[in-house]
Amino acid sequence: MAHSSSGVWDGDTVEEDMSSELVEGSDDVFRFGDDLELNQFDGLPYSSRYYKLLQERKKLPIWESKIDFINALEDNQLIIVSGTTKTGKSTQVPQWCAEFCLSAQYHYGVVVCSQIQRQQAVDLALRVADEMDVNIGHEVGYTIPLENCCSSETILRYCTDDVLLREMMSNPLLERYGVVVIDQAHERTVSTDLLLGLLREVLVQRPELRVVVLSVSPASDRLVAHYGGVPHLRVEAARSAQVVYSSGGRAESFYAALRLTLEVHRAQEPGDVAVFLASEQEVSCACSLLAKEAARLSSTLGELVPVAMCPLHAGICLPVTDIQKKSRRVFLSCGQSEDLFWSVDTVNFVIDTGVEKIFVYNPRVRASSELIRPISRCRAEIRKQLTGPAGKCFCLYSEEMELSAEIPARILEANIISPVLFLKRMEVAGLRQCDFISRPDPEGFMQALEELDYLAALDDDGNLSEIGIIMSEFPLDPQMAKALLASCQFDCVSEVLTIAAMLAAPSCFVEPPVGMETEAMQCRMKLHHPEGDHFTLINIYNAFKHSQKTPYSTPEKWCQDYFLCCVALQTADAIRTELTDILKRLELPMSEPAFGTKSNTLSVKRALLAGFFMQVARDVDGSGSYFMLSTRHMALLHPLSAYGARTPQLRPPEWLLFHDYTLYDSNCIRTATPISPELFVQMVPQYFFSNLPPSESKELLQHILDHHKGPSSSNGREKPYPVATETPKEMEASQSHDRCSLQ
Repeated sequence: MAHSSSGVWDGDTVEEDMSSELVEGSDDVFRFGDDLELNQFDGLPYSSRYYKLLQERKKLPIWESKIDFINALEDNQLIIVSGTTKTGKSTQVPQWCAEFCLSAQYHYGVVVCSQIQRQQAVDLALRVADEMDVNIGHEVGYTIPLENCCSSETILRYCTDDVLLREMMSNPLLERYGVVVIDQAHERTVSTDLLLGLLREVLVQRPELRVVVLSVSPASDRLVAHYGGVPHLRVEAARSAQVVYSSGGRAESFYAALRLTLEVHRAQEPGDVAVFLASEQEVSCACSLLAKEAARLSSTLGELVPVAMCPLHAGICLPVTDIQKKSRRVFLSCGQSEDLFWSVDTVNFVIDTGVEKIFVYNPRVRASSELIRPISRCRAEIRKQLTGPAGKCFCLYSEEMELSAEIPARILEANIISPVLFLKRMEVAGLRQCDFISRPDPEGFMQALEELDYLAALDDDGNLSEIGIIMSEFPLDPQMAKALLASCQFDCVSEVLTIAAMLAAPSCFVEPPVGMETEAMQCRMKLHHPEGDHFTLINIYNAFKHSQKTPYSTPEKWCQDYFLCCVALQTADAIRTELTDILKRLELPMSEPAFGTKSNTLSVKRALLAGFFMQVARDVDGSGSYFMLSTRHMALLHPLSAYGARTPQLRPPEWLLFHDYTLYDSNCIRTATPISPELFVQMVPQYFFSNLPPSESKELLQHILDHHKGPSSSNGREKPYPVATETPKEMEASQSHDRCSLQ
């Protein structure tokens, strides 16, 4: 028996016949001389495991819609598939799309499927490769930030939505692909919304392209209304879990969830427990508390195993075979983690606190605030569907509580300067329309354009400048990208690369155990650099790299001794390598490391100011309360800053540059480095300085500026500010700091 050469659709009947020869659970193999069925994706005979998995696939709710999906895909450019959780759409639909592309001999391209989380992309690729009976990294692969497991043979690629979005910069029409699958569209991440908006125009320019949007049922109506008249396949999984509501308030929901978890365990009913909390901080705290309580429980109840399932900890889930049979796993999760349960079939209890912590960006004060709010009705329904038919869902909120219908679009709540820079880059590539499902507020758009203008990323006509094009090549926020470009001019690339990588990676600082706060602070002070937190990050990174060469210790042990996160530092190292590769690809000038010299310190501060001149503050009264020049708000230094820790020998500097400012966390500014007002007026574009709101600090700077007056540049946006103490070489560098030399 062999597949028809006309396409894979003819193989469906063959699959039915062959799968009946191998019943589920059988270990039989074909006898010598049997006519083996060949896998059209790699030309090799199917294994017995393929047919076993095929039987499992046919039991998925999505399988009944296969023919309808195939017909819709052949006749339409865009299809929406909605279904409840665990219907199989994330594993089966991309495979059917791969078969569709194979039937056309890949004439129009291969398949890409976007995910919102790294671990989800990896896990799905591994599962689908197993189901298709091919090798991971060959016919099926995945691409996530800092890791690519694909080859020229890959016909189905899973990737994160931000990776696919960045691919559009070099391939705006996505000409490598015949089918683009956008999964988890209901989560409304910034990258997914941008993809959905740009693909509308790509479809016009590529009539042969197919786009499949996967969502959950509660959120699909908004997508159907937006696109209008496109096929919509609904897939429902029959679930009849018992739902129990509570009247408890937010203040007690966290501990109520933990108490209920212990009650479920003591009742000894079978099944694992999924607990949804407000934030990753609560997940970490709950893991610690449950581990302590589990140690006190009677051994007759079996082991209680807390497992973190939020995005930063995903992938550490223990399979059933790795723990005792009497053990009960407690999966602790927060927002955007529901889809991580796609492969977990043992959950019989769901405990939902009904709240989530989100961060909302305020463009007027250029800061994010923390907000605890009820989850959406869409997310609540998703969580109810995670249990088996006989499961129970405990909602720690009243049934009458008002919930918003949909998950709010993140593009309405986030800082959109990076998305606006990306859209400007897409205009250069020829995609001038982004059909937003939810259009961001005009005020946020205008502020993003204004900041890009200050950074010289736009020309006089509002189009992307040469510097803006280069900035968009880096997976960094525009301010840090501009600082990195400036470092090429000031011969401090190595140091600014390290700073950029450390700030792009998760925080390397670990919260010390109770009672060890003083010891942790003393350890961190050993790594403190007198020139500020940015330089301290370089110290930490260099010490971490040195620990890898020390035969008497390991990086993990060194990090543990200094209360630092080894994974975060390894991530920073990988990001630094990626950024270095981009600099080499763009043929930008590199310089030798010179960390520790006085000239290098000045150069690093200049490079940082080239990108972060909008984030400068002054201690107006010597108390450690800082006045921010751009927004006229007052803030404190974060305790993790060496200056914020109020160490006696470290007096808070009068002027400083900071990396970010948050209204939560006690209204703090983070990652601060002292600067001089003379250096600030030297580096700040005149266009920005003239628009600063009036203040005593601005008057002081104006006096310094008048004293060191220099000729204005032609466009009035940038001007050199010669300083009397500069050498001729330094003056030459300062006069061209926004005109990065390209070699």
